[in-house]
Amino acid sequence: MATKYLHTMIRVTDPDATVAFFKLIGLEEVRRFDSEAGRFTLIFLAAPGQDGVAEVELTYNWPPADGSPAENYSGGRNFGHLAYRVDDIYATCQRLMDAGVTINRPPRDGHMAFVRTPDGISIELLQVGHMEPAEPWASMPNVGSW
Repeated sequence: MATKYLHTMIRVTDPDATVAFFKLIGLEEVRRFDSEAGRFTLIFLAAPGQDGVAEVELTYNWPPADGSPAENYSGGRNFGHLAYRVDDIYATCQRLMDAGVTINRPPRDGHMAFVRTPDGISIELLQVGHMEPAEPWASMPNVGSW
């Protein structure tokens, strides 16, 4: 079984200030993605030579279009998840389920799943390449939060 650490995601309220902070400890911006439809920006940072190996993902959720207040990240909501790439997302999820782990966001698309550690830390599992959607995963509902 090959598993590769990808990134840790944290939510930020001031992307420029956060990027400047991480620059002070030697991380550099390696890529950025703006989603107009999803109203968010993803900024990936890494130490020199570590892009694609061990990154920090900054997630900036844009203020609501309707003018309502932005979400206040309390109770650890600013920490998002750890992410790992796996060779077979279905086999990995089955192994977790067999051990009694709840699959909070099943890999319905054959690409992504979320589970939680015993302490409630969210873990994102991402499939290497693409797998076709398959049952029982394709019709499994989300459980709890992820």
